[in-house]
Amino acid sequence: MKTITITKPDDLHLHVRNGAVLKTVLPHTARQFARAIIMPNLKPPVTTVAQALTYREEILQAIPAELDFAPLMTLYLTGSTTEAEIKKAAASEHIHAFKLYPAGATTNSDSGVADIKAIYPLLAAMERLDIPLLIHGEVTDDACDIFDRERAFIDTYLTDITDNFPGLRIVLEHVTTAEAVQFVQASSTNVAATITPQHLLFNRNALLAGGIRPHYYCLPIIKRESHRLALVEAATSGNPKFFLGTDSAPHLTSLKETACGCAGCYSAHAALELYAEAFERADALDKLEGFASFYGADFYRLPRNSGTVTLEKTAWKVPPTYGKGNLSITPLKANEELGWKLQ
Repeated sequence: MKTITITKPDDLHLHVRNGAVLKTVLPHTARQFARAIIMPNLKPPVTTVAQALTYREEILQAIPAELDFAPLMTLYLTGSTTEAEIKKAAASEHIHAFKLYPAGATTNSDSGVADIKAIYPLLAAMERLDIPLLIHGEVTDDACDIFDRERAFIDTYLTDITDNFPGLRIVLEHVTTAEAVQFVQASSTNVAATITPQHLLFNRNALLAGGIRPHYYCLPIIKRESHRLALVEAATSGNPKFFLGTDSAPHLTSLKETACGCAGCYSAHAALELYAEAFERADALDKLEGFASFYGADFYRLPRNSGTVTLEKTAWKVPPTYGKGNLSITPLKANEELGWKLQ
């Protein structure tokens, strides 16, 4: 197969930051995707509709004039979120979900929820108003092994949330384990999951074998090979519960290559090419369009996109960095070769 043409896809989990970083990374996403669910974990976090609309305007100003791209905004759920704000969000055409970060789980999650059961009245309001909940599903207990934190979150919290709020649409973001796949498969149609390119392509050897490679470090952390295989099987199965969400997370190279590096892989520069590589390895390129272009839009009750993108089977080398001057971002697979290229 020399080329693949698919309906223009959506990225249902994306970090673009703000300021100069936003202007650097957004064109990479806008040239591949029609829309993206934008994460709200800025400093300070985006917790109100007014803040989200201001952030949306900043994103719109950063889109290159020749590209057509729509940011789909989310709000950061905190213990201080009010039911009135949830009602405002549900009424806004530009707000598409709330994001739940357990406090301390990942980058800029210090304002996250410390007591998940305490926000059950907010989840009831979200269920009633039919606005989705996006979850970073990891416990933050220091006694829990970092490789077990997703499974522990499902056992400790997510099972109870889905039992108590069966009408609440939930996306378990960036699933990384066989247990998460099994949970989503066994749940109602209101529960779905996104899968990142790094969790489809790599196991934890990529991060740790032969030296620590910080640009493969993300949260939830990359797991063992058996979990990677379970994710590939889910992504390529044609099950509409699983869809594309890169979790592309730009950090300055200097903040990744340091004594305590930031969590996050920058994949927006070659998102579709990376997914195509994973699907090709699984002999499932015919399943890529549903995963990338249909299932996420359907879950969010958005119209499917009408345009197309084409990937060509041609080798190219990923640059060592993106950005100018002190703004240097090292991408996933920097200085390595990819076999697919977006036309």
